[in-house]
Amino acid sequence: MIKLIVGLGNPGRQYEKTRHNAGFLFLDRLVSDSNCDWVRESRFDGLLAEIGGAGGKVLLLKPGTFMNRSGQVVGKVARYYKLAPDEILVVHDELDFDVGVVKLKKDGGHAGHNGLRDIIAHLGAKEFYRLRIGIGRPPAGEAVADFVLSGPSKSEWILMSSAFDLAASYVDQVITGDMAAVMNKLNSK
Repeated sequence: MIKLIVGLGNPGRQYEKTRHNAGFLFLDRLVSDSNCDWVRESRFDGLLAEIGGAGGKVLLLKPGTFMNRSGQVVGKVARYYKLAPDEILVVHDELDFDVGVVKLKKDGGHAGHNGLRDIIAHLGAKEFYRLRIGIGRPPAGEAVADFVLSGPSKSEWILMSSAFDLAASYVDQVITGDMAAVMNKLNSK
């Protein structure tokens, strides 16, 4: 059963609609759909919201730190709420997937993603779930950092929005812990 969904991204207006903020953008979508609001929690250095559905209630978290320090915030929240790593779902951008592809997995390394690297370090574990939202790879010659910190094109945004729709349709199942069924459906698309 998932009790905390963490969206990864960078704070600040200049990063709001960037590829790297796919996790923040997805959580903003869930909050908007649930007609609830973000609440700033200074003790955690992040924004929290709570949504509910058929599967029960789940806490949403947008760390207020930059991506590569997300683990500090996730670790504080996990310790405060006494959450096991397998009760946490981290939503993040994925360079290795085409734009709009969504996949769910549990466990694994960080694959060079600094947000995941920091979460693994601060949880002392890697057995949390990851919802990976494809953003594609940069064109030849463009630096990865420049690519992820820039906004998607109009056509890419449409694909990312569709990915958010698809992932949102499985949130109730994710909350109840029916992860194998969600993986089978998402990972086969």
